Amino acid sequence: MAVQDDRRLFGVTGMSRLTPADRPLPDRVTLFGMSPIEVLLVGGPSHSGKSTLAEALAVKLGWSHVSTDSMARHPRRPWKTESRPVPEHVVAHYSSLSVGDLIADVMRHYNGMWPDIEGLVRPRVIDRDADSMVLEGSAVLPERVAAAGLKDVSACWLTANDEVLERRIHAAIGFDGATPEDKTLIQKIVSRNQRYNALITNSVKQLGLNNIDTGNTPDVDAPVRRCVDLLES
Repeated sequence: MAVQDDRRLFGVTGMSRLTPADRPLPDRVTLFGMSPIEVLLVGGPSHSGKSTLAEALAVKLGWSHVSTDSMARHPRRPWKTESRPVPEHVVAHYSSLSVGDLIADVMRHYNGMWPDIEGLVRPRVIDRDADSMVLEGSAVLPERVAAAGLKDVSACWLTANDEVLERRIHAAIGFDGATPEDKTLIQKIVSRNQRYNALITNSVKQLGLNNIDTGNTPDVDAPVRRCVDLLES
């Protein structure tokens, strides 16, 4: 996908492509930077380990933990549970759209969430008495965070290779026991997740932001230990 298309998907077409040399970010979006941090942002694709990392860090720091999934989800994932089937509109969504259309649609959703995300972050930066927070979710977009220039906010993005992400999704939902129809829908979201992972990986590299590749760790808890070690050092 072209760079210009990447910027369009991230909702920042008015920005030039940022690089560390073009836009130094000394203590605003550096991983657990030297200045006092009020908010930690953790982004990345589904099943990269965001929730595990955020929960562990929130407990370690005594901070609140917020997931962007609790703010809005569009639409829900296309796999059934024991208590409820997949709604018809979700089936139609994943059945009718191509992977390219699905990624464009979810990126519109994530960009639309940014004002609400920023609305949670900025008061904690301004008011030192406000509760500090670990906020995680796929809606934490690198381009948006970099453009916002949020002081006293630290951020990192978790990524993994395609095979690892697919394997984790399959294991989490019992893919082998799914019907052929359900498997087709599930593979659509797997492909969308892999495309999103590629966008995030490219973006954090171009922007010089912090990235932890959880596919190169022995288990999903390894990034937690790495980040806690950094906090204690």
